[in-house]
Amino acid sequence: MSKEIDAELVSAFQSGDNKAFVSLVKRWHVSFCKLGYWYVKDVDLAKDIAQESWIIVYNKLQKLEDPKKFKNWAIRIVNRKAIDFLRFQKKIDKKNEEYKNTFQVTTEDSTSNNEVKNQLLKEIKKLSIEHQEVLQLFYVESYSLKEISTLLRISLGTVKSRLFYGRELLKKTMIKYKTNEKF
Repeated sequence: MSKEIDAELVSAFQSGDNKAFVSLVKRWHVSFCKLGYWYVKDVDLAKDIAQESWIIVYNKLQKLEDPKKFKNWAIRIVNRKAIDFLRFQKKIDKKNEEYKNTFQVTTEDSTSNNEVKNQLLKEIKKLSIEHQEVLQLFYVESYSLKEISTLLRISLGTVKSRLFYGRELLKKTMIKYKTNEKF
């Protein structure tokens, strides 16, 4: 019964009925979110994964040859999106670990530390306002990623991305400083 309903909705969408797609979303969105959550164990991220999956489904649904296979086809898309996210997260975690190892500045020379701080502040000011906001909220004001996401009304992924790119710039600055290159 479920396959037939999905097949009718897919066929209707392929014939130009956009309301049929809305019905598919109503039928499957919660399942997509649950599947995403199974992978990432975070409600907000699971919703992002489901949303990104719906975008792919919408863009490729016209090409689905057998409408009865919608469920399996769509679930594969959600699975791939979740796995892609986990791979991306693994890369970010690795970069964060490198970042932590790179920025372990000793307190041997307070003058040297002040120079580093001043140079980092200069580099931060070169960033876009959006990146500066995220760095400020995360490092200075100690907000969590979710809190920043809520506060700035942007997705958690966007917060992570901005934090990542801000860190990368600062990491390059620290590497230059450690090798005594001119800024």
